[in-house]
Amino acid sequence: MAQENGTALLEWEEVRQRVDALKDNVSRMAEYVKIGERRERLAALEELQASADFWNNQAKARETIAATNAERAYVVPYDALSKTVEDASVMLELAGAEDGEARQAALKDTIAECEKADAFFAKLRMQSLLGGKFDQCNVFVKLHAGQGGTEACDWVAMLYRMYQRYAESQGWKVEEYDVQPGEEAGYKDVYFRVEGPYSFGMLKAERGIHRLVRISPFDANKRRQTSFASMETVAEIDDDIDIEIKDEDLRIDTYRSGGAGGQHVNKTDSAVRLTHLPTGIVVACQKERSQHMNKEKAMNMLRAQLYEYYEDQKKAEMDRFYGAKSENGWGSQIRSYVFCPYTMVKDLRTGCETSDVNGVMDGNLQPFIEAWLQHQAIGG
Repeated sequence: MAQENGTALLEWEEVRQRVDALKDNVSRMAEYVKIGERRERLAALEELQASADFWNNQAKARETIAATNAERAYVVPYDALSKTVEDASVMLELAGAEDGEARQAALKDTIAECEKADAFFAKLRMQSLLGGKFDQCNVFVKLHAGQGGTEACDWVAMLYRMYQRYAESQGWKVEEYDVQPGEEAGYKDVYFRVEGPYSFGMLKAERGIHRLVRISPFDANKRRQTSFASMETVAEIDDDIDIEIKDEDLRIDTYRSGGAGGQHVNKTDSAVRLTHLPTGIVVACQKERSQHMNKEKAMNMLRAQLYEYYEDQKKAEMDRFYGAKSENGWGSQIRSYVFCPYTMVKDLRTGCETSDVNGVMDGNLQPFIEAWLQHQAIGG
């Protein structure tokens, strides 16, 4: 870039190279995601939805809607990317016909379109990595304190906040189901549901043991402490997937929901905890004031966990979600968060790292999630 009065001037040739690179990206992405085939499938699915008897078979209708949304999730951002690059190309031509301040203004507009295109391209690239059976689904998440006592409970609270911030950045909704407070601070366990497109596909990258190293705020001697917490995810499955839960296999406990107290405290045993005796899976919900609604939400979560449990049995890979889980402690972590003696967050599976610990704790998880998805895509 040239300089004039200390201000950087945009060069037409430099901007042209950026626009050309984006055009190449559009062509490669069209081939990579097979956009022509997806467009044809989307048109056929939309035609099905327009038929008069579409809702006669509700299970099939839901499958069709899910398939439609899956194709649209590729076609819509691709079309936005393509149009934005076309607009940038037109603005570049206009800039070539101008000079002076008018030329600079047109080039700035071109750069603005290029930045929009970069954002669409990043979204589409991420989308292309999410092809799992349930990646489009909502997700149930459980955070559990591991080794570290009060420190670990506080670490769970920090992770909960981090995932809430990440969900907010993605436009997702977080619904808290149940929390088990720690004795002094934080939480022993947190159950919550994240609702939003591809929330399971993204957050499954976070499943595993998370390790914290910091100066303990609970230690009068200000010693450095290491704490651990686990993060588990299961996809929220459709109602038409049949999971048998026998009454004799289920223990149902009710208890009083926690709260801040005062006149609004819940004085009835509306919270529900379900234990599936054959597997030992436990779920709980205390969000609603109605015991019936809490039980319904807990059953939905239990169905999702049992589905993955049984799928894992079929694949003989029990350690993937349950079974031989990694110990929630030393040597098992997927990621380390170091606050002292230096600042670093490093994912031990992919090597992705940053010194911006505070940014990560505020929900900037996308680089780690994308790195993991790419790692998986190439057989990591």
